[in-house]
Amino acid sequence: MSRYKVHFVLFFVTLIYAITFTVAKDVMPKYLGSQAFVFFRISGALLLFWLLAPIEQRVFPSNRLQKIEKKDIFPLIVASVFGVAFNMSMFFKGLEITTPINGAVLMLNTPIFVLLLARIMGLDTLNTKKVVGILVAAIGAMFLMVGKEISFTNETLPGDILITVNAIFYAFYLVYVKKLLVKYTVMTVSKWTFLFGFLMIIPFAIPQLKEVVWSELPNSIIVEIIFIVLGTTFLAYLLNAWAIEKAGSVI
Repeated sequence: MSRYKVHFVLFFVTLIYAITFTVAKDVMPKYLGSQAFVFFRISGALLLFWLLAPIEQRVFPSNRLQKIEKKDIFPLIVASVFGVAFNMSMFFKGLEITTPINGAVLMLNTPIFVLLLARIMGLDTLNTKKVVGILVAAIGAMFLMVGKEISFTNETLPGDILITVNAIFYAFYLVYVKKLLVKYTVMTVSKWTFLFGFLMIIPFAIPQLKEVVWSELPNSIIVEIIFIVLGTTFLAYLLNAWAIEKAGSVI
């Protein structure tokens, strides 16, 4: 698999995430609370993964398994905690508090966390190219942090912290899920991690779902919610998993 294809896919995923910061702020907290929004993200993508999983092998044949072995249930639960339920909850709650620019800049640290966690977990080694990449990314993030549009204040601090923790959680997920993607198909891993994530988010989402005034949701907001479900959640997670399967989490 050409790394250029993987890089293009990851660039497209990054573009989706870039749009997400502004779109999500249009929806939260005026129309949906963060946990209610996460509920829509997970449940919508969950439905798509389970509907499409049965045809995956027919369209993209591989030697990877579709039926989960009992010993892999716990690793899938761990993946769902760090990659779906808790990381999404922290990201949206953080974005609800902080600004889209702050959130976008802080999420730039995710690749740095991925490489460091992969090294700590013994899944990758550091070399000159990767060290230089980390330094360039860190310097770029610092330059952005001193820009005029960035505003780290006491009001945004709780949200900034949640976004940062989310970046660490998501980085761990990207590294951890690799071993599952070696054994199982992308759809299989995705449908089970989202199922477990769905079960985890229900108790937190129900109170906020009861407060939603459905009749007051403008069509534009409904379209933005659909974009988050289809683009930021289903498509982005699917393409990220595909990229990890083909080239690893530290590409």
